[in-house]
Amino acid sequence: MSSIDQGGEDAREDAMTLLSSEMQDMEAAHSNSDSEGLHEQLEVIFDRKNSRRRRASIISDPRNGHQRPGSARSNTACFVHTLLSQRAREETHTPNPAGEAAQRPADKVADTPHNGEVHRQSRLLSKKQLSDMAFNIRELSKRLGHLRLLIKVKNVFILTKAHDQKLIAHTREVTKWLLQQQNADGQLYTVWVEDTMRNNKVFHNGDFLRLDQSHQDRIKYWNDELCKKKPQQFEIVVALGGDGTVLYASWLFQRIVPPVMSFALGSLGFLTKFDFDQYQKTLTRAFSEGVTVSLRLRFEGTIMRSRPRDDVEEHQSRDLIEELIGDDRDKADTHEPMGTHNILNDIVLDRGPSATMGTIEVFGDDEHFTTVQADGIAVATPTGSTAYNLAAGGSLCHPDNPVILLTAIAPHTLSFRPIILPDTMVLRLGVPYDARASCWASFDGKERCELKPGDYVTISASRFPFPTVLPLDRRTEDWVDSISRTLNWNNRQRQKAFDDAKAGKDDK
Repeated sequence: MSSIDQGGEDAREDAMTLLSSEMQDMEAAHSNSDSEGLHEQLEVIFDRKNSRRRRASIISDPRNGHQRPGSARSNTACFVHTLLSQRAREETHTPNPAGEAAQRPADKVADTPHNGEVHRQSRLLSKKQLSDMAFNIRELSKRLGHLRLLIKVKNVFILTKAHDQKLIAHTREVTKWLLQQQNADGQLYTVWVEDTMRNNKVFHNGDFLRLDQSHQDRIKYWNDELCKKKPQQFEIVVALGGDGTVLYASWLFQRIVPPVMSFALGSLGFLTKFDFDQYQKTLTRAFSEGVTVSLRLRFEGTIMRSRPRDDVEEHQSRDLIEELIGDDRDKADTHEPMGTHNILNDIVLDRGPSATMGTIEVFGDDEHFTTVQADGIAVATPTGSTAYNLAAGGSLCHPDNPVILLTAIAPHTLSFRPIILPDTMVLRLGVPYDARASCWASFDGKERCELKPGDYVTISASRFPFPTVLPLDRRTEDWVDSISRTLNWNNRQRQKAFDDAKAGKDDK
């Protein structure tokens, strides 16, 4: 996690500006996992097409100084890669919702810390803090969209499907090419590939060593633990595959995510923006001319387990609604957190192997919305609107929209329509104590787990957005073009016009 205070003299809006960035990594203070790269240099070019944008609008107020974990400002911050980190001005904030409810946490605060978390989970933020955090992410994304970031790339992280031999051959090709290149400072690149490539016959590591002995020191191998502990070590991620590979990148980097440049080598291509056949030209241009980055909203999903009561009768008489929004809402001993995941697509609760439909209570902030009897519920980000949400009949949603999409899966009612909620809301989906069967939860299709009666999942906007690299010549209508190209959106034969001349003869 990092935050940067930047300063310097004002420059003309179309000039090239060097921002000296200093990262304060709160996670490193506790785990010493991000000891490398504490000082980075980032070069920013203002988009000439948007020359009216003031340079001051991307500079944090230097008077604010560094903030400690747990401070009011750090509680509302989002956390991104060091090279992208730019916190919004403290004086820029959303309107404060009135009332005591705006100041208290949206979910239960456990009486024991969960997995040694050093940052506050977004579900524990107050309504105002969550609103400010979501607002800061949107503002940062807008600012990055007007900038060209000249990143000094040294470490390139390559991600592909380890079981697809064709993609492994492409990985070998890209790795071999990168090892022969150097950056603007004359430094040779270090290429990181998955540790399963060590003994892969298609990747064939020996070829690189025979070409140049220095390759031995510049081919390195990553694993899940390295992605978790040292995400700042990589300046850029090169994803080779389809949308599933991009989702895998989101899963690997659960907190800080390096900028992800994705090349289309899969089926659908909502998230893969670059043509693999042009990878040499694309990477050369990106490393020399800079990149434009867009931040995608992610959700934070936390599994809350019901704590059993010693008294059997007391346990059987429990009411989930009372425990979440009723008289027992402030009791910390009713539930405990058992796992948190940051997801890019969706969180799905379904009936699992049960032959009967599931029963799910839906809460939004301090309200009980409804009780759903269905095969399940999909809660999707705007990015995930084209995935399970689409198959369940939900709305398509542009990724820039600050919303949460809630769609029932085969509801046993004629009146449940998909709804769109603001991303400042904290949702809680739980299995009532009197439900006939359990439900199952999955997070971007992974970590599938059973939710027994009394358990629930808390869903809120994540403090760790997902940065994707966009083409420099991108267009605002690219998303509409992608759904038209991949899903044949509104594709039908056009109705013929009336033949007025022929119609006039028939009238006579």
